Amino acid sequence: MTSHSPNIRPTIRQLDDSAINRIAAGEVVERPASAVKELVENAIDAGARRIGVEIADGGKTLIRVSDDGVGMTPEDLPLALSRHATSKIDGSDLLNIRSFGFRGEALPSLGAVGRLTIQSRAEGAEGAEIAVSGGVMEQVRPAALRRGTIVTLRDLFYATPARLKFMRTDRAEAQAVGEILRRLAMAEPGIGFTLRDVSGGGEGRVTFRADPVSGDLFEALSGRLTQIMGREFTENAIPIEAEREGIRMTGLAGLPTYSRGAAVAQHFFVNTRPVKDRLLLGALRGAYADFLSRDRHPAVALFISCDARQVDVNVHPAKSEVRFRDPGTVRGLVVSGLKHALAEAGHRASSTVAEAALGAMRPEASGPPRIYQMDRPGPRALASARAAQAPAPGFAEMQHAWSGRVETPYEGPTDAPAPGQPPAPEAEPVEALPLGAARGQVHENYIIAQTETGMVIVDQHAAHERLVYERLKRQMAENGVAAQALLIPEVVELSAGDCALLLEAAEELSRLGLTIEPFGGSAVAVRETPALLGEVNAEALIRDVLDELSEGGGARLVQEKIEAILSRVACHGSIRSGRRMRGEEMNALLREMEATPHSGQCNHGRPTYIELKLADIEKLFGRS
Repeated sequence: MTSHSPNIRPTIRQLDDSAINRIAAGEVVERPASAVKELVENAIDAGARRIGVEIADGGKTLIRVSDDGVGMTPEDLPLALSRHATSKIDGSDLLNIRSFGFRGEALPSLGAVGRLTIQSRAEGAEGAEIAVSGGVMEQVRPAALRRGTIVTLRDLFYATPARLKFMRTDRAEAQAVGEILRRLAMAEPGIGFTLRDVSGGGEGRVTFRADPVSGDLFEALSGRLTQIMGREFTENAIPIEAEREGIRMTGLAGLPTYSRGAAVAQHFFVNTRPVKDRLLLGALRGAYADFLSRDRHPAVALFISCDARQVDVNVHPAKSEVRFRDPGTVRGLVVSGLKHALAEAGHRASSTVAEAALGAMRPEASGPPRIYQMDRPGPRALASARAAQAPAPGFAEMQHAWSGRVETPYEGPTDAPAPGQPPAPEAEPVEALPLGAARGQVHENYIIAQTETGMVIVDQHAAHERLVYERLKRQMAENGVAAQALLIPEVVELSAGDCALLLEAAEELSRLGLTIEPFGGSAVAVRETPALLGEVNAEALIRDVLDELSEGGGARLVQEKIEAILSRVACHGSIRSGRRMRGEEMNALLREMEATPHSGQCNHGRPTYIELKLADIEKLFGRS
């Protein structure tokens, strides 16, 4: 431990440019993936339509980024390697930033810690090349290349070898590079991206490729997200398009039943910039809180577009965080936009539910594969087989078709037309409806329904639980939240800042049954609490609400607590497992599911039904 004597005054020194650049590099370039991010963003800003990335040893020994953008002239190259030199802003308005880069730090920082070479050619100019190694710049030389830029970075951190000790394995670093490139490619469907691993020399192998996608907004976005996140995601996602006060949100959001065990498929973009923002993540959790348990995470790719002056991107050296001027509006847009889109999805559940069920039904292969097709027997063998398999006398009735359909018992006269009257027009077959017609119930818990294209298996308890829950929420929205007045108001002492924050939200909280009033100084008096919560610790509730308010959550916590109670009530008020249902009851349940939003999953995010196509069922029996 070093001690400083109070009698020795430390000397203030001006650091040299080499030390300044290495310090800046430590902020901007954390690992090879950070270098790739800076270089690819430069290529996008340059208007490139094709961007190629090559790496070796996870990017530690080689990173090469080539593009077909506007390029640079020989006079531009030395300036590009100077700190705080950029073509993207003029410095007059740091709140109106419309490009990825704007600080002019990336290239000089990379040149300070590695061996950097830039080859570039602008239209109408000669090709040129410049190199810098450990911060030492060489002279500009002629170079032969077409329009565009090639940036080659070798031996990253060779000038600061201590940083190499903090690098992970080559494989881990290569995966991080791939993830960075995928995130950048999501927001730019019109640009082609290629990542090639050239470790060991030669042409290497392509580890990621995304060809340019054309079409309208959702067509191009869906095509690019299919390339990156997989067709399974786009097939089980719903389009998002919402706007509020000049802020627009578009993208795709996965159905609740298409959820993940970790938050690895959540991608946010602000003005096409990939970001990791606590506000947006909190809003996403709030939007799906009604459909998923805490251990499940939605899959989304959401794009926020707004005026550049409404968001500050200059709050983090890596530009991965942003700060909104009006965070409440952005959060409200995300929550309401997602909830509205999920409601429009109705009873729809993800196709992965059926695929998982089919996978569970298929037995594991053991021994040699079974052979279903054999050499066709001759005519004599066929005739003998038919004679041997003919039904015995007395069992002719067994040749008729038999069905396991549910028959409603006879309960009196029907509305059949009188003799001589024309028959009534036939109604649409129930099988044509999305969830089909009930055909039976097994184990007093699962309803089997037949559709035009297959069959549906419904968990009666989970389905009815969601229906009751949605009904209770609808009643609460129409009639408000009942409040329980406290016999003796509870006084809660707060800091001045917390008190002001809480009183600002007092009107919103009162609509949810939580009534508070100022009580002098920095204290508040809790007069009423939501009746559904029963006996509640008012001070603990107030502290929890304050935590939410500090994160921009508003009154979400009280709303979530109330909805959690409603969910519990719905669970106790729904059809129990083990109850035998009549055919009309089962069909009524199916029809209500079709008419109720979110009925494809229960209150905990589990599917309420599984749909199996007839072709998939036939495969299980080897009939395909």
